[in-house]
Amino acid sequence: MWQGGSGWWAYLSHDEKQDRPKVSRSLLWRVWEFSRPQRWRVLGLLLTIFLISGVSLISPLLFRDLIDNALPNRDVGRLNLLALGMIAIPLVNGLIGVWQRRLSAQVGEGMIYDLRRALYEHMQRMSLRFFTKTRTGELMSRLNNDVVGAQRAVTGTLVSIISNVVSLVSTLAIMLALEWRLTLLGLVILPLFIIPARRVGRVLRDIRRRSMELNAEMNASMNETLNVSGALLVKLFGREKHEIGRFAQHAAGVRDNGVQSAVVSQWFFLSLSIVSAIGTALVFWVGGHLVLADRFTVGTIVAFGAYLTQLYGPLMSLTNAPVEFAQSMVSFERVFEALDIPIEIQEKPGARSLGQVQGRIEFDNVSFSYLEEDEDRPMGLTEVTRMWGGDRIALLKRGRQKEGNGQEPDGQESSDGQSAPPERRWALRDVSFTIEPGQLAALVGPSGAGKTSITYLIPRLYDPTEGRGLLDGHDLRDVTLDSLSENIGMVTQDTYLFYDTIRANLLYARPEATQAEVVAAAQAANIHDFVVGLPDGYDTVVGERGYRLSGGERQRMAIARVILKDPRILVLDEATSHLDSLSEALIQEALSRVMRGRTSLVIAHRLSTILAADKILVMDRGRLVETGTHAELLAQGGLYATLYETQFRVVTAEAS
Repeated sequence: MWQGGSGWWAYLSHDEKQDRPKVSRSLLWRVWEFSRPQRWRVLGLLLTIFLISGVSLISPLLFRDLIDNALPNRDVGRLNLLALGMIAIPLVNGLIGVWQRRLSAQVGEGMIYDLRRALYEHMQRMSLRFFTKTRTGELMSRLNNDVVGAQRAVTGTLVSIISNVVSLVSTLAIMLALEWRLTLLGLVILPLFIIPARRVGRVLRDIRRRSMELNAEMNASMNETLNVSGALLVKLFGREKHEIGRFAQHAAGVRDNGVQSAVVSQWFFLSLSIVSAIGTALVFWVGGHLVLADRFTVGTIVAFGAYLTQLYGPLMSLTNAPVEFAQSMVSFERVFEALDIPIEIQEKPGARSLGQVQGRIEFDNVSFSYLEEDEDRPMGLTEVTRMWGGDRIALLKRGRQKEGNGQEPDGQESSDGQSAPPERRWALRDVSFTIEPGQLAALVGPSGAGKTSITYLIPRLYDPTEGRGLLDGHDLRDVTLDSLSENIGMVTQDTYLFYDTIRANLLYARPEATQAEVVAAAQAANIHDFVVGLPDGYDTVVGERGYRLSGGERQRMAIARVILKDPRILVLDEATSHLDSLSEALIQEALSRVMRGRTSLVIAHRLSTILAADKILVMDRGRLVETGTHAELLAQGGLYATLYETQFRVVTAEAS
C-alpha cells in the first residue's frame, strides 16, 4: 500500500474521477422516455434475466450431488434423475433465452423505429439554412449508425450489465453459503480486475467516439461523390484518382481505428483472463488442501470451481461496465444532439391559416443575411463545438475548410489563433416593394444582387433578419406553414425529380389528383406529347434526380407539377438560356399559361418576360435600386437601362 492513504483504493478513486463516464441523469431520463412505450417488454426482459440466472445456479449443485452422493452410494435412481436434470437445465435456459431474445429484439427495434422517426421528423422541420451547412452523409450517419448504436446500448450493453449484476449477486450468495472462506479468497484479486479496467476505459471510450466521427466522414464522402451530380462533376474534371485517394484516406482512418480498438480490447481481456486464472488456481489450491484434510468434499470443490467461472465471467464484464455503458450512451448523445438542434422556421402558437389568398405580396424594409445572427444556436452535426459562457458556437466544419493557411472560411484568424466570428454579409438590405394580386413582377439585376434571396423569403424557406414580409397583409411569420405552402408554387432553376415514375413525380404536388388532372397539367406544360411517346408513358422511371430526361424536359416536368398544385402565387426562376430554342419556346409558352390570373414573381432572363411584367424590380448588391415598367426604367437611364443595353438587347439580337 502507498503512503498517506494513497493505496490502490486512493489510486482507483483518482483514476475514476479522471475517467468518470459523462452520463447525466437527464440523458438517462431521455433514454427512458424513448423506452417507455416498451416498458412491459422491458419488465418481461428483466424477468427472463432473473429466471436464466436462477436456473444456471442449479447445475453446479447437480455435479456436487453426483460426486458426493450418487456415485459413492451407487444410487442409480438418483443418478438417472441428475442426468435428466443436466439435460433439462440447458433446455429450459434455452427456451427462456429464446423468449428473452424475442423481447430484446422487440424493445430494440421499437426504439430504433421511434428514434429514427423522431430524428427524421426533426430533420424535415429544419430550415434550408441547416441543410446548406450540413453534409447529407452526416445526416445519414445519425439516422443509421448512431440509431443502431443506441439500440445496441439498450438491447446489448444494458441487458448485459443487468444480467451480469444478477448473476454476480446470486452466485456470490450461494458461494458464501457453501464456503465463505474460499469465497473471500476468490474475491481477494478483485483490485486486479478493477485497476486495468479503469486504466483502459478512457481509451476505449475515446476510440468509440472517434470511430463514429470517422464513419460519419466516410459516409459524407461517399454521399457527395456517389450521387449522380457528384459523379458527373468528378468525371468532368477527371478527379477519380483524387476522390479514390480521399475516400481511401477516410476508410484507412476507420480501419486503423478498428484495429486499435480490437488490440486494446484484446490486451485488456487477456490481462483479465490471467487474473481470473490466478484466482481460480488459488481457490483450487487452498480448497484441495481442505479436501485432503477432510474438511471439504470433492463435490463441493468441483461445484465451487464451477461457481468461480460463473463469478469471474460477470466480474470481468462488470469491471468495465461504467465505461462500456458510457460508450454505449455516446450513440444516444449523438442522436439527442441532433434532436436538440433548434428549429429556425417555426409556426407561432395560434398561427393563422390563410385559406384561399388574393395574392398581395409586400416586403417592408426587409434585410436578410445567410449568416445566422443568433450564434448561440448549433447549426451543424458531427463537428459542432459547444462552447459555454457566451462563446460562439462553432459551425459545422467541412473537413476540408483549412487549406494550410490556418484561416477559417467566412472568418479571420484572431490574435489567439482562434477563428473570429465572420462579419455579417447582407444578401438583402432595406428592401421594400408591393406586388398587387394578379400582377407579374420581374426581378432583374446582376449576379449576386439578391434576386434568389427574395424568392426564398416568400415561401419562408428563410425568415428576414430585419423587417417583415406580408401576404394579404399578414406577416408571413404569423401564418401556418401548411397554408403558406398550399398557396405558393415555386419552380427553381435546378429541377429536382425523385427516382420514380413521371406520374409519381407529378402527383407529389397533389397526391389526390386524378389521371385526367395529371394529363391536363402535362398538356399545359407542353410535356404530355413527349410523355405519351415514351414506351412506358407516365410509368417511365426518370432515374436519379431525373437525369434520364433533358434539361428542358425536367423544367417542363417542374412546371406541370406546379400547375397540378394550382397555387395562387407563383415564384419562378425563368432560367432558359442553357436550353435549345425548341425547349425554350415550349417552356415560355407553358409559363405564360401558368402565370395567367396569378400573382407571379419571376427572376427574368428574357426580354419577353420583362416586357410583359406589370412591375420590374431592379436589384443591385442586395438593394432595390429601381422600380417601374420597362419604358419608365429606360427613361430613367439607370442600372436597368445599362442592363438592357448590355444584356437583354444583345440576347434579343442574337435570337433574331
